[in-house]
Amino acid sequence: MVTKKDKNTTFKIFLKEVKTRIIRVSISIIISIFTCMTMSITFTIFQGLKIPIIDFNPYYNISIQIISFMKDTLLPKSVVLIQVAPGQAITAQIYVSITMGIIICMPIIFREILAFINPALYYNERRIVKEFFFPSMLLFVAGISFSYFIVLPSTIKFLYAYGESMGVTLFFDITQFITFTIQFLLLFGFSYQLPIIMFLFTRLRIVKPDFWKSNFRYVALILILFGAFITPDGSGVTMWFVTAPLLALYLLGIIIIKAKFKVNENKIKNITY
Repeated sequence: MVTKKDKNTTFKIFLKEVKTRIIRVSISIIISIFTCMTMSITFTIFQGLKIPIIDFNPYYNISIQIISFMKDTLLPKSVVLIQVAPGQAITAQIYVSITMGIIICMPIIFREILAFINPALYYNERRIVKEFFFPSMLLFVAGISFSYFIVLPSTIKFLYAYGESMGVTLFFDITQFITFTIQFLLLFGFSYQLPIIMFLFTRLRIVKPDFWKSNFRYVALILILFGAFITPDGSGVTMWFVTAPLLALYLLGIIIIKAKFKVNENKIKNITY
C-alpha cells in the first residue's frame, strides 16, 4: 500500500529531477546567448585554407554578423534597414542571440527531455523517439533553408515592389525585420515536421494508416488557409511557396506510411504457425 509519505517523497524526487533538467538546459542556453552577444567570428588564411577564429568583440558580435548577413541576403538593394529608437539595435541582437542559443542547444534540450521521459516509456516507444530525431532535425533545417532562400526574398521583394515603382523611400525597421524573419523561419522549420507527425501518430496507433489518404481534401484546405494566413501579401503567389511544399510533404508522408505499413502487414500474413 502506498502511503502519503511515499507519495510526497516521489513528488519531491520528481520536482528535483525537473529542476535539474531545467538548470542544465538554462545554463547551456545562457552560455550560448552570452557567446553570441560578446564573441565574433573572423576568418584568416592559413596555408591556403580559411580558418575561423573566435575573438572577443561585443561591438561586432555573432548576432550582429548574423543580422548583417540577413540584411545583405534578404533585403532588396533599395531598402534601408533603420533604427528609429535608441534601444532597437540591442533588442534585435538579444532576440537573435536567444533564438541562436535555443537552436544551438537543441541537442541538449532533446537529450534532457528524453532522459526525463525515458523511464516512463516502453522499449518500443523509446526506439521510436530516438529513430525520429535525425529525420526531424533534417526536415527542420530543410524548412528553414527553403524559407530563407526562396520564400522570404520573394515575399519581401513583392511587398516593396509597389513602393519602389512609386519612387518613395523604402525602409524596414530593424526590430520588425528581425522578428518577422525569425518567426517566419521557425514557423517553416516546425511546419516541415508534418511527415514525422503523421508517421508517429500512425506508428503509435493513434490513427489508422488510411486516415491520412481519406482526409486529404480537408488537410489540403487547412494547408491552403495556413499558407494564406502566414504570408503577409495578398497576391496569392507567395502563398503557394508555403502551401505547395507542405502538400508535397503530406503526400510523401502518405506514401511512406502506405509502404511501411504494407510491409508490416505482409510480414504478419507470411507468418506460419
